[in-house]
Amino acid sequence: GHSRSPRRGDARTLARRSRSPHGMNRNDERSRHSRDHWDRRDDKGRHGNSSRKKQKSPSSSSDEIDDIEIEEDEDEEKVIERQRQQRQELLKRLGIENQVESSGFSSPVPSRGSGTHTPDSVNIDDMASEINENSEDATDFEAAILAKRQMMVQEGNNETDTGQEKKKQLDMFSEDMFSENYSSPNSVQKISSRAQENPNLTDNWDDAEGYYRVRIGEVLDTRYTVYGYTGQGVFSNVVRARDMARGNQDVAVKIIRNNEVMHRTGLKELEMLRRLNDADPDDKFHCLRLFRHFFHKQHLCLVFEPLSMNLREVLKKYGKDVGLHIKAVRSYSQQLFFALKLLKRCNILHADIKPDNILVNETKLVLKLCDFGSASHVAENDITPYLVSRFYRAPEIVLGLGYDFGIDMWSVGCTLYELYTGKIMFPGKSNNQMLKFCMDLKGKFPNRLIRKGTFKDQHFDANCNFLYHEVDKVTEREKVVVMTNINQTRDLSSELIGRQRLPEDQVKKVGQLKDLLEKTLMLDPAKRISINHALAHPFIHDKI
Repeated sequence: GHSRSPRRGDARTLARRSRSPHGMNRNDERSRHSRDHWDRRDDKGRHGNSSRKKQKSPSSSSDEIDDIEIEEDEDEEKVIERQRQQRQELLKRLGIENQVESSGFSSPVPSRGSGTHTPDSVNIDDMASEINENSEDATDFEAAILAKRQMMVQEGNNETDTGQEKKKQLDMFSEDMFSENYSSPNSVQKISSRAQENPNLTDNWDDAEGYYRVRIGEVLDTRYTVYGYTGQGVFSNVVRARDMARGNQDVAVKIIRNNEVMHRTGLKELEMLRRLNDADPDDKFHCLRLFRHFFHKQHLCLVFEPLSMNLREVLKKYGKDVGLHIKAVRSYSQQLFFALKLLKRCNILHADIKPDNILVNETKLVLKLCDFGSASHVAENDITPYLVSRFYRAPEIVLGLGYDFGIDMWSVGCTLYELYTGKIMFPGKSNNQMLKFCMDLKGKFPNRLIRKGTFKDQHFDANCNFLYHEVDKVTEREKVVVMTNINQTRDLSSELIGRQRLPEDQVKKVGQLKDLLEKTLMLDPAKRISINHALAHPFIHDKI
């Protein structure tokens, strides 16, 4: 029953959400006691901050740590050498020797109040500031994707039918070509279906599933006037509202479903967001800002900064089957690595990174990681094979090995591939097929990893041969195929370039993206690239 497509936005298994009941009940209590205190504190601090932020020009994050002017006729070798030296400098500044950071739990992050800084933290903070301040490279997002589309070689023949071309460009912004089972975030089905429901069966204000029936024009918590619906996930519905107490500032209100599991999940998300926001007072690290929370007719409601679309919607609207421009992907990857940096600093695993859970602002230049309902403290990581949405699930989760921050790095790798190609990196229909697809790219798992896995027997025999559960083409029954060796059949370079005719500078950039993906998608989590190395990687560090 876990073959849900990622297009369902928030869809996730409920069991997984209540991973640590003890922790959550404690939070429940704590949250109740400190609720009023939070609201008061919030009104003073956060809102002022947020409205102040809004006047700032949208940050594009595409400027560089050190901008380099390159002379036109300069020798390419020299340029490469200089960029290499700059990366070395940066790595030194970040306090990294050139070894792979082990991803053990042995080095807890010092608490924020303690005044002790890890060697890297100051520099990363500076880097994040610099990047967020400057926005000279605000390439028009849509124009860039249009350019990418036009570089696609038409399949079959190379004579371009101008009529077709025109139609293609028109379609790019039309919704109906994407109609397949995707329910749009603004879908109004929920509202119209209410009429047929028997009002006597439910509370006036909840539907049968415990979702709050919100109405346009309704005022929540005496200050938020609802003016639109954003969508509905498994755990909540989200509305757009104007905050009358803050000069009609735009906000998003997430109204958690009224039942115990959902309520606990909401409180957990609240706690995680508090910790992340408190550790990032200047909003440099690209995690969603929570303004405050309140209760409305027994529903927990979280008030967030308003953001326009998630990256699944962006891909669907602009990059259907072609993906986004390499410049956008570079900027987004840098911002995602900053979010990972903050998560690690707070000892938090997001555990559900995917395009649906990444929001962008109106200009599409700034991104924020959102939906912390699956997040947990790194130490309370129960072994469960269904953590993280399947397509973005790291192999150590599937095998039942211990896991830590590497699972979020894996999900980011899968996400970046999808942003650039418009295609899902590992579209496995089951955990078993997910392992097969990972090995198609990376070759067979090391035996020492297989042997440590809690769930190894579902996927490997005693000699560590892979047991592939396949559907027989003829009988249509599932059969198990024993695979002694698995050939690496995927060629990332050709998948990334696809049918594009790319200029030389972009070919180089795509090569760097391939290298970064290879490093984020290492099967062995201990060999996966560290966040600091990722931030200093040429794909991010070298100007396009």
